[in-house]
Amino acid sequence: MVNIRLARGGAKKRPFYHIVVSDKRKPRDSGYIERVGYFNPVARGQEVRLHVEQDRVAYWLGCGAQPSERVAKLLKETAETAVA
Repeated sequence: MVNIRLARGGAKKRPFYHIVVSDKRKPRDSGYIERVGYFNPVARGQEVRLHVEQDRVAYWLGCGAQPSERVAKLLKETAETAVA
């Protein structure tokens, strides 16, 4: 089964997450199928906090990929900002 989840990167005490499509059986930060965005929870000033490639996410959701709980919240957040 394929899911859309966060893969952690960044330095100690400075998390940075890539939003990736991966096989559910693989470990969190191991290989992935495709990177579809990123999330920077500690963004300041002009830094971009959240970037999602909506068309690729829509494709994977159409193929049956399941988003994790946190990614589902982030996708909802991007959809709300796109409408506003």
